[in-house]
Amino acid sequence: MQTFSVGEITGYIHELFDADAVLADVWVQGEVSNLTVARSGHWYFTIKDAEAQLRCVMFRGAARRVRIDVAAGDEILARGRVSVYKARGEYQLYTDAIEAVGGVGDLHRQFEALKAKLDAEGLFDAERKRPIPAFPARIGVVSSPTAAAWQDIKNVLRRRFPLVEVILSPTLVQGADAPPQIVGALERLNRRVDIDTIIIARGGGSLEDLWCFNDERVARAVANSRIPVISGLGHEIDFTIVDFVADLRAPTPSAAAELATPNREELLLDLDRLRASLAGNLSTSLGESERDLNRLGSALRFVTPGKMISADRRDVSERQLRLARAAESSLERLRDRLASASRALNAASPDQILARGYALVSDEDGALIREAAQVSKNQRLNVQLSRDRIQVRVDD
Repeated sequence: MQTFSVGEITGYIHELFDADAVLADVWVQGEVSNLTVARSGHWYFTIKDAEAQLRCVMFRGAARRVRIDVAAGDEILARGRVSVYKARGEYQLYTDAIEAVGGVGDLHRQFEALKAKLDAEGLFDAERKRPIPAFPARIGVVSSPTAAAWQDIKNVLRRRFPLVEVILSPTLVQGADAPPQIVGALERLNRRVDIDTIIIARGGGSLEDLWCFNDERVARAVANSRIPVISGLGHEIDFTIVDFVADLRAPTPSAAAELATPNREELLLDLDRLRASLAGNLSTSLGESERDLNRLGSALRFVTPGKMISADRRDVSERQLRLARAAESSLERLRDRLASASRALNAASPDQILARGYALVSDEDGALIREAAQVSKNQRLNVQLSRDRIQVRVDD
């Protein structure tokens, strides 16, 4: 038989409670009884109905946020997680919010229902979120002209990025008449072509005060906005349906103005860093260019135009001398060839042949006689000697 200690059993039950998703965040309705406020500020009480009762504890930080008066006998809605207090082996509701019946508890259920509906339609998807322009020229603000949020936004923008123009599209930001006015304010800005970003803003308040930003009409108007929307609603702990639909959520109106614009001081610091970097790069580049120029100057001393011209002149003189020698040699060869040809020509000249005792015989018409068959008896012939010419007659 396996045996457990009390602590082990209690710890096991504690783990079962903490693992249950339903018990992790519940609203419980009941009548308050045995309310005790400790010196530490913690509240200890019980909520009950006709069938059962449930011990509750509310720690000091959560108790300070309760906006209604709570007394024994009051019917309330308490929200929190159900877990086990191991020291006593008791389960209890660790309460973090208390509202009156018919108030925020019902609103919370409406909130969760609309949130689930729009989430299922994809209105909260990260893929449909658009980037916020880094350097807007004009920002449209949907808020009340008398709201502190509007003044906060203007102050932040003047300090942070004074170049931007701010255009207010006025509307109520609280009450039953607010939702259609907020939708109209968004539509006015979307009809303009010069707005880069829209901020929808309101200061802090109760859930009832912020309820107009949980309206389905407002949520769909934000989702359908042609211009990127930043939500700056309430305080950091406040969430509305518009926060989930908007392209970017800011915890406060002032933070929304900061997210919508670059920081002038940071831009000036970046500019100074870029200026210093540019000056350093320019100095380095000039230094390298100066060193290159010095190297080229040193090399140029050995290849000055005068030295290059002198070298070219020497080359020309040498070429002229070689050319003259080549021409003289060619002429000498031509002279030798001419003399040889002249000697050969003289040797074959008729005058030279005649000078050696030969004669040319021709008839009276000048035709050369080469054989006896060409002449007849008593025919007159011309005989050309080396220096003279004689005429003869053929006897035989």
